[in-house]
Amino acid sequence: MGKVIFRKASYEYQSLRAAVFEMLAMLDNSGITTDANVLIKPNLLSPARPWQAITTHPLIIKAAAEYALEKGAKVSVSDSSAVGSFEKVISTNGVREALSGLKVNLAPLTDSAKVETGGKFKVIELSREVLEADVVINLPKLKTHAQMGMTLAVKNLFGCVVGLRKPEWHFRVGEDKELFAELLTTIYLQIKPSINLMDGILAMEGQGPGARGKPRELGYLLAGTDALDLDMAACRLVGMDPMSLMTTQAAFRMGVPLAEPELEDFPGATIGYVIPEAMDLVFGPRFSRGFFRRHVADRPSNIEDICKYCDECVKICPAQAIKNPGRKLMFDYDKCIRCYCCVEVCPHAAMEKRSTWLKRLIKKLHAKRG
Repeated sequence: MGKVIFRKASYEYQSLRAAVFEMLAMLDNSGITTDANVLIKPNLLSPARPWQAITTHPLIIKAAAEYALEKGAKVSVSDSSAVGSFEKVISTNGVREALSGLKVNLAPLTDSAKVETGGKFKVIELSREVLEADVVINLPKLKTHAQMGMTLAVKNLFGCVVGLRKPEWHFRVGEDKELFAELLTTIYLQIKPSINLMDGILAMEGQGPGARGKPRELGYLLAGTDALDLDMAACRLVGMDPMSLMTTQAAFRMGVPLAEPELEDFPGATIGYVIPEAMDLVFGPRFSRGFFRRHVADRPSNIEDICKYCDECVKICPAQAIKNPGRKLMFDYDKCIRCYCCVEVCPHAAMEKRSTWLKRLIKKLHAKRG
């Protein structure tokens, strides 16, 4: 059984630094040594301000970098962002400023290497920089996710798939969320970060993980040596059954040993944390699936009063199911694989996961009967 540490924290730097140093020291196991190549992998999804709770807070990244530097390590901070140039992301997020003056290699993940997984995915191309690091410190953000429910430590490692290979994988696994969860778990098993430290100080609920989500102050850092353990602990924090998390279910199906971790200084579950409803597109008997998909399944949609028609959603869509013929988005829901990449990358919070009128009616009738 593993252990996950909880520490009450804020973004006041001196107290934050002390908490990060304490947690890393407890989990280091002498892996961060002089001249060790340490790669810090935060969540740098898109150009967003720290108060939006979309990316890992820059001061947490700074504290982790300072810890490794004090050990004499060679430190890199890297990610492969979903939208926007890496320079724009780190400038908007404040990472560039936070790491100013530190001897840190701040650069995007650009090079890939093929990894034979021995499983159903056979070969996956992952960041060579991550694979060749002596120590990987995974710094996820505690957030909700319109497709997967939550995006935590295991999901954060999808950023180690470089550039356009991410939407390619979304297209390959299509609407099968269980298969996507197995892909994420396979990536985690290949990388196996040495330390996982989650930013749950200002978390996100609602329709995350992008600008459509709502910041929610929880005031905690969580850390453990195993990403699956950390994800189970994060589920407990937001009042969610850990076995309802799709990546945990995938790990169970794949035969990965699972056990509830010991929780040190666990504060108890958060009340009323809003997690998106997950719904499969391939529900029910085969003959009914087409009807269900077209008329009942949730779907992405734009909010016209907010939409700036910047075409970020058009560019990211792996199924090419969104078009903008002239300041009006057109959605092909037969093509749409409900990956919600469009919701994830929209910089204006103008994309949302929306229920059909028929689903709303069914839920209303069901509620009346209940």
